[in-house]
Amino acid sequence: MLSVGVILASCGATTSSTHKAATALLVATVPRATVTGPVTGGTGINLPGTTTFDLSTVGYEQSEYFLSGTATAYKSASPLASKGRWKVTPASTAAYKTRMVVYRPVNPKRFDGTVIVEWLNVSGGVDAAAAWLTDHVQMIRSGMVYVGVSAQAGGVVGEAGSLGATAGQAGGIKGADPARYGSLQHPGDSYSYSIFEEAGAAVRRDAATLLGGLEPKRVLALGESQSASRLVTYIDALQPKSRGVYDGYFVYSEGASGAPLSQTPQPAVNAPTPTIIRTDLDVPVMLFETEADILLLGYLAARQAPTRFIREWEVAGTAHYDTYGLVESMTDNGNGTADVQTFDTMISPISSFDGGVISCPVPLNAGAHSYELRAAVVALNHWVITGTPPPQSSRLDVASSTSYVTDPNGEAVGGIRTPQVAAPIAVVNGTGDTSSAGGGFCRIFGSTAPFSSAKLAQLYPTHAVFVKRWDQAVASDVSKGYLLPADAIVLDRVAEQSNIGG
Repeated sequence: MLSVGVILASCGATTSSTHKAATALLVATVPRATVTGPVTGGTGINLPGTTTFDLSTVGYEQSEYFLSGTATAYKSASPLASKGRWKVTPASTAAYKTRMVVYRPVNPKRFDGTVIVEWLNVSGGVDAAAAWLTDHVQMIRSGMVYVGVSAQAGGVVGEAGSLGATAGQAGGIKGADPARYGSLQHPGDSYSYSIFEEAGAAVRRDAATLLGGLEPKRVLALGESQSASRLVTYIDALQPKSRGVYDGYFVYSEGASGAPLSQTPQPAVNAPTPTIIRTDLDVPVMLFETEADILLLGYLAARQAPTRFIREWEVAGTAHYDTYGLVESMTDNGNGTADVQTFDTMISPISSFDGGVISCPVPLNAGAHSYELRAAVVALNHWVITGTPPPQSSRLDVASSTSYVTDPNGEAVGGIRTPQVAAPIAVVNGTGDTSSAGGGFCRIFGSTAPFSSAKLAQLYPTHAVFVKRWDQAVASDVSKGYLLPADAIVLDRVAEQSNIGG
């Protein structure tokens, strides 16, 4: 396992010729969109699902730009196949105008050359930077630039997300702040793939504007949950024709199938179940799956073997989204406070958040997968830079379509063994609540069942015993590449400062 320092040093070794060659490939394949901004006016950047701390405190700044052009919807002459080697052709075109939110280092010397482009998630009816929330600590450490793209209509004009939007969210950002966003228009999600393609191309072509003059050496696409399903369809449909746009893909918490290639009001072209990532790729794809994704979201049917350009990680004890992502991530500026809070929720878990707006029947999963996610994003970046792929993790041991094989403590067997499951102080898993509570979201938030005082004393007769076992689990994951050294230091410190054991 390379240290973070070595990885970042290798980032700086990449020359600008890579960027120039990739940009040249775009000329004949991707229409050029127009970038305007930075945008001002109204009540400021409207992105409800993102971090809330002042980015200037970590040496970053935020800005927003409009992206406009002509997007294409696609069709297929034959039904889309599970293997994903789709051949699509243009069906129709439509004008669009959307937005891109950019977080970048204030000091250009901190920029490591990598731009992460996230397909903003609209499952809750508004744009959410789901992957930024769970990975921003490492993106900031590395000096990456983050770009969030409103690729879907739900974020712009308020079409319902996959689990539905509330009445108050019906107008998207356009309705929420017409003074700022009144000129935006979105022709519908059939055009979302083309919009995301043109956004990635703009990062390269218009870096002088979008990135404040920073020159990208690598552009990586990232999508979480419903955005991951969109990204799967993008890869299978557009990647062969979009050479030079994205250097790699991070597919985070996908389910069994891709998103529709085309949908109402255009003719419906649905993705099959399962949808597999096509294996004739020439760029790396990293698949990151939590325990909840495999059974609750049906990813079990879409599992695929590693190839030259595909790797998959499955992480035991993790939920589709957990208390870190839902609560602590928003204020986590990397100073360690959020890590202590996250650890403590394994002992005192929560069952509601957002001021009680969402309340679930069982305590939410406290086995934060953020640490493994950070390592996975670094691994993809390193793969793109060096050509050396990360390891393929072992898989979770499935007992049936609804259950896992579990160890004596009740944790799922197999997969990446986080410290939370290898040195447990609670049973954390990706399942628990199967009701429709919380608008249907609760079932994907997993569960936490703290061990009793007697159980903890039995497992860890002294505090030193607990710390040793926890530190061994941390060290094991670092050696395998599933944890970063910087996070290992933090996790060891949190365990040392806890009162577990004895």
